[in-house]
Amino acid sequence: MHSTSSSDASPAPHAARLDRLDRMADMLDSRFRIPGLGIRFGWDSVLGLVPGLGDLATAVPSGYMIYQGAKMGARRRVLAQMGANAAVDFVIGGVPVLGDVFDVFFKAHRRNIALLKREMARVDAADQGQGAAAGSDGSAVDD
Repeated sequence: MHSTSSSDASPAPHAARLDRLDRMADMLDSRFRIPGLGIRFGWDSVLGLVPGLGDLATAVPSGYMIYQGAKMGARRRVLAQMGANAAVDFVIGGVPVLGDVFDVFFKAHRRNIALLKREMARVDAADQGQGAAAGSDGSAVDD
């Protein structure tokens, strides 16, 4: 009979989901580069040029990132930080012209994916530690 423990699982169980969210954050905040200046911007900045609708459209992916963070087990504190970043992006991003410039430099989605990656590294490390501790007495858990 084959026994498995959490250490048999992939070293980063959230890696695929984080990779998808990272690509989404890149599209929204860093997809394009201004030649000669090296300033990066994404669809969040472009869509933000459309008054009202653009900022609302980019709030949806922000909510999705927070939802995915909750599903992966991120702490409430991290989810609140992500929500605050999204709220700042939405409110200030909604101010004509100033908000569009702000979006280029604030990059709420990149901030949120960085928060989520750090949190998931913590969660994964804690899960691996529990798996190692559970098997330290020589017992095996059958699936």
